[in-house]
Amino acid sequence: MSVLIGKKAPSFTAKAVQRETVIEDFSLDQYLDDKYVVFFFYPKDFTFVCPTELHRFQEELAEFEKRNVAVVGCSTDSEFSHWAWLNTPRDKGGIQGVSYPLVADINKTISHAYDVLAGVETIDEEGSLKVEGELVAYRGLFLIDRQGIVRHQVVNDMPLGRSIRECLRVVDALQHFEEFGEVCPMDWQKGEKAMTADQQGVSEYLGGK
Repeated sequence: MSVLIGKKAPSFTAKAVQRETVIEDFSLDQYLDDKYVVFFFYPKDFTFVCPTELHRFQEELAEFEKRNVAVVGCSTDSEFSHWAWLNTPRDKGGIQGVSYPLVADINKTISHAYDVLAGVETIDEEGSLKVEGELVAYRGLFLIDRQGIVRHQVVNDMPLGRSIRECLRVVDALQHFEEFGEVCPMDWQKGEKAMTADQQGVSEYLGGK
């Protein structure tokens, strides 16, 4: 698994769907020098755990927007599958009402670039392509800053849903550090005391003299 922390987020141009509109040339580059990005991968449209995550991101979208964060989803499904799922009512297993973009990684190049692609491709002795498992994305999530640098990443196996609360907490921690230069200890929450990255700062945080 590649560690992308501190590196430029892999750039791409692909089709995406937002509400009922198909975007032909979608790129995260549009957010450079403007917005933070939470870019998350999920395995498949029309499944069970995935819609709980996509709906939860939508429910918290105002919180992300308040923090100047763009939310973008991605799977290896086509734009046609995304469009159909977005136009299927929630009570029928759809994600109608989701308003942030969903990228179509049908060629699996984006999942590969972010190193979240499950399954293994091999070439046998006869030169034939063999695949073990399904070539779909794990539940990867990447927090990208306004300069396009990955500052946080987490990858879950397919049965394991993520925490939107933790995602927002990490956004708050990054923005606190950028604004005040203070580092944020374990389980830090917005509004709590942080510390400077030196012995005095640690001592003050712990209540020392």
